[in-house]
Amino acid sequence: MEIINSAFETAKAMRFLEVIAVFMGLASVIFSKKENILVYPTGIISVLIYVYLFFEVKLYADTGINLFYFGMSIYGWYNWSRKSKDTKIDISKNTRNQNILVIVSILILWYFLYFLLSNYTDSDVAHIDSYTTAVCFVGMWLMTWKRIENWIMWIIADVVSVPLYWYKELYLTSFQFVIFIILSVLGYMEWKKKLHKN
Repeated sequence: MEIINSAFETAKAMRFLEVIAVFMGLASVIFSKKENILVYPTGIISVLIYVYLFFEVKLYADTGINLFYFGMSIYGWYNWSRKSKDTKIDISKNTRNQNILVIVSILILWYFLYFLLSNYTDSDVAHIDSYTTAVCFVGMWLMTWKRIENWIMWIIADVVSVPLYWYKELYLTSFQFVIFIILSVLGYMEWKKKLHKN
């Protein structure tokens, strides 16, 4: 009976943490869409909670990507806060060669992460976990430099993540990613308008 009570309390605590992570994650994407620097502090809270949650449900690549998000959020916060004309970053678009580099980077990361997960962990979703992580890794890098293609990366990763998190019984997180898809499409459209204005 004590084991059952303990498991129930752990599940309750995880659900509460998931609610906070979802709320902060949604706030972060909304701030990103508006090109508002608050994307980073809200995102940091969300990703740190997800490091714990994803590790608990054996989504190891997602655990790793959230640690990466933490580091990139600090870097992006610094990058976006620069105000002088010489260092300020504006929304821009990748060149053709940069897009090729994006695709090659995703493929290499995907293979590398899949190799690690399938050989050195007990992950039961190594293919999908490594794929979404590779796409998000590149998307986060693009976001810190305000490249409009970051939104395309988020849309791709979000679409694949919805069934993945549902399968892992992270239902709130799965629902959050449905909202992320909508916000990412809107974010892409908003940044595209700003890009044409500039």
